[in-house]
Amino acid sequence: MSKPAVAQQQADPAEKARDDYGENLQFASVLIIDDEPGMRNFLTKILEPRVKRVEQARSAEQAAEILDLAHFDLVILDNVMPGKTGLDWLTEQRRVGLFADTIMITAYADLDTAIRALRTGVADFVLKPFRANQILNAVARALDRKYLRRENFLLKHELSEGGQAARGRLLGNSPAIQRVRDVLAKLAPTPASVLFTGASGTGKEIAARTLHAMSDRAGEPFVAVNCAAVSPDHIAEELFGVVEGRDRTRDGLFLHADGGTLFLDEVAQLPEQVQAGLLRVLEDRKIRPLGAEREIPLNLRFFFATNADLQAEVDAGRFRADLYHRINVVNVDMPSLADRSEDIVELAALFMSEFSRALALPALDLNEEILLKLSRYDWPGNVRELRNLVERSVILGQFPEEFAGHGTVTGQEAIETLALVEQRHIMSVLDACDGNRAEAARRLGVSRKTVDRKCASWGI
Repeated sequence: MSKPAVAQQQADPAEKARDDYGENLQFASVLIIDDEPGMRNFLTKILEPRVKRVEQARSAEQAAEILDLAHFDLVILDNVMPGKTGLDWLTEQRRVGLFADTIMITAYADLDTAIRALRTGVADFVLKPFRANQILNAVARALDRKYLRRENFLLKHELSEGGQAARGRLLGNSPAIQRVRDVLAKLAPTPASVLFTGASGTGKEIAARTLHAMSDRAGEPFVAVNCAAVSPDHIAEELFGVVEGRDRTRDGLFLHADGGTLFLDEVAQLPEQVQAGLLRVLEDRKIRPLGAEREIPLNLRFFFATNADLQAEVDAGRFRADLYHRINVVNVDMPSLADRSEDIVELAALFMSEFSRALALPALDLNEEILLKLSRYDWPGNVRELRNLVERSVILGQFPEEFAGHGTVTGQEAIETLALVEQRHIMSVLDACDGNRAEAARRLGVSRKTVDRKCASWGI
């Protein structure tokens, strides 16, 4: 029987225990360090039914050996032990790379010890003797603060990306976008790394977020990193974390994303040294923060994206061949908007509704003339260009002259009327054929006379 199942059986009042101390306990791994067997066993008995994993260490030396092999979310540390104090041990461990939060327990407390504990980064200070609920409350508080810091960090990270984090769903019913959906559905239940390729603005990040939402990691973080937007001098510490100064550590994005999905956009822009570090992470599923002496195991799924030709980058010596083969497990190539022109009208209508609500401005009419012009444009900037055009038009209160129109059919009628849908489709195919009606007829599966007759009815 799994530990969560055991926990549920033992605690019935297990649900009550979880209500009292929060849900974060059940996902936590805890290391107890105390030279007294009775205290170790008491803490283990209290915590084991409620957390994911508990381990014991009878000395500072044994604790260091355990930390060399495994990562813990929380350490419960006795301050007075043979050989060295808990605070001395903690200071040493911070220097070599201890990234766990710490609760200090002691029977001998004074102001100097409390001040030093805070400076060393101790999350809480519990005086012996204590009751079970006191230590459980301390553990719950420490974990709540840990996850709150993580949420705040990830929110600030998204904001630092310029507020441009891709949102929404993969929209459209074109064959090209449906093929993407079918591939994502096959990938969702697997742990495989995925490389998203395609021109800028085709929706690579939206596809990655969609795949994350379909996977069993949907409730965990999705962390997107634009490798081209981070300074080459700082990207290693941003990703891997760093041991700062004497006894401080700073988590990187790998650790903040642990349990979820890390999306590295513009992966071709990674500096060579970081490429080597990423390769080791992919192979070993461990990271070594900058300045640390020990590695930390990771539970991460990796998505990558680029609009560059990675094989050409490998041939030019700018991207490691071994890393390219490691990340190119499954390739999802995002179609350009020109290759899914059937979706342009649906996307334009959605963006119009979104921006009208978000900006509290009137929506512009999408009449048949405007929709025809939108569907005939080749959109070199893809979906991003269409989105920006609609946003700019809502702000200015009108479409630019090249997209303006004075049609009389608007709303759903303009979008769904079969004759108008047919006109937009035939004209977009004609444009793709450079006006060659015979070739357009062949692609449409109709006779040349049918195309000529339709064009004549439209005055073309």
